[in-house]
Amino acid sequence: MAQRLDTSSISFTALYTGQVWVRNGLSGPGFRTPAGALLYGAMTPFEAVGKRLMGGNIRTFLLQRHHLIDARLEALIADHPDLQIVEIACGLSPRGSRLRARHPGIDYVEADLPDMARRKQRLLARQGTLDDRHRVETVNILVADGEHSVAALLRRLDPARPVAVVTEGLINYFDLATISPFWARLAEGLKAFPRGVYLTDNYPLYANMRFHRTLKTLGGLLGALSRSNVAFHFDSDRATGAHFREQGFAALTVHDPADYYGTLPIPRTRGTPMVRILEAEAA
Repeated sequence: MAQRLDTSSISFTALYTGQVWVRNGLSGPGFRTPAGALLYGAMTPFEAVGKRLMGGNIRTFLLQRHHLIDARLEALIADHPDLQIVEIACGLSPRGSRLRARHPGIDYVEADLPDMARRKQRLLARQGTLDDRHRVETVNILVADGEHSVAALLRRLDPARPVAVVTEGLINYFDLATISPFWARLAEGLKAFPRGVYLTDNYPLYANMRFHRTLKTLGGLLGALSRSNVAFHFDSDRATGAHFREQGFAALTVHDPADYYGTLPIPRTRGTPMVRILEAEAA
C-alpha cells in the first residue's frame, strides 16, 4: 500500500493540476512542466465536453478547491501571523511560494514522498525561495512512525506556535479504511500545539447531487487514467463530521464553494459543486 502512493499515478494528477494552476495565474512559469502542458492540451476536449454536459469539469473543481483553501489559510494567518503551515502531498503546488511572499512571518513546510520532494526542492532552489522558514521535507502518510512519519514531521515544528496542515488532491485516492488512520495520527499530533487546524478537499457523493451516477463514472475514469483507486467517502455533511470526531478531531466545518461565489474569484458550476473543503480543529 505504501508503494502505491509513490507511483506515476499520483504524478499524472500532480502534473496536470500544476498546469491548471499555471494557466490560471496561480503559479509562475517556473512551475510549468512539458508533461503537464502536454496533459493539459490532451485533456482540453474532454474538459470542454464535461463543462457543457455537467456545468463544470475537473478544472472547475481544481480551481474551486485551491482558491477556497487559500482563503481559509488567509483567515488563519490573519488570526495567527506566526502560523506554521505544512502542506502534505505538495506536488507542484505554488501555495508555499505565494503565501511566504505575502506573509513573511509564517513558516511553510512542503512535504511529499521522496521523488516529488526532491523535485520540489530543486524547483524552489532554482527560484531562490528556500530558507529556514520555507523548506521541503519527505513524508509518507501511511507510516505510523519513523523519520518520514507525520508525527515526526510535526515534532520538528515549534510547539509554541499554531499549525495548519493542508492536503489537497490526496485523500480521495484512498479508501476510508486506509486514510482514517492518517487522520487519527494527525489529530493526535496537532494536540501538541496551541491551535491545530487541518484543511483538505474532499469529493463526497451526496444523494442530492446532480449527475450522481456520472460522478461515480468520472471517478472510475480518473482512476483508470491515473492507475489509482478513487474513493468517495461520505454521503452527508453529518456523516463527515461524525467520522472526523471519531478520529479525534474536536470539530469539523464543511465549506461549500457555492457559498463563496460572491466573495472569491472561483468558477461556478451549475447546481451543487462536487468538491467540499473540510476544516477540522484539533481538540
